[in-house]
Amino acid sequence: MTIASATAQSGRRPDEVPTRVFDWGTIKWLVTPHLDGDVGLTTGEVIVYPGKGHDPHTHPGEEEVIYVVSGEGLQTVGDGEAFPIREGDALHIPKGTVHSTYNTTWRPLRLVVVYTPGGGETGLDGLPDARILEPGVVPTWAQDRS
Repeated sequence: MTIASATAQSGRRPDEVPTRVFDWGTIKWLVTPHLDGDVGLTTGEVIVYPGKGHDPHTHPGEEEVIYVVSGEGLQTVGDGEAFPIREGDALHIPKGTVHSTYNTTWRPLRLVVVYTPGGGETGLDGLPDARILEPGVVPTWAQDRS
């Protein structure tokens, strides 16, 4: 099987999937059980806006791996102190562990996340600040002038 045919069967390009937009950033789910059927994990790209972050939360049924593609921020895992993360770092969030990610710089913080087992990520769609943009629609990002 070639790389192209493997991608066609179990993944897609970011411009081919909806964008989940939140007050703190965006998510594109690229490989998931709800899109791909018989896959056991979820993989997505997350962009955390400068000076923003998401509230501490847990994934009761999933472990998470975060890989920092670019940018810098602060990460919490469990009840420990926040620690710096930056390009090239990878970390594991155990199942049911409270965690949060915050971008501390002026550049977007770009992450690749993997959940196993996959499927729980659909719960984010019900959050009050969630908007889902159709594939190809570019999210707007308002400048903070305060």
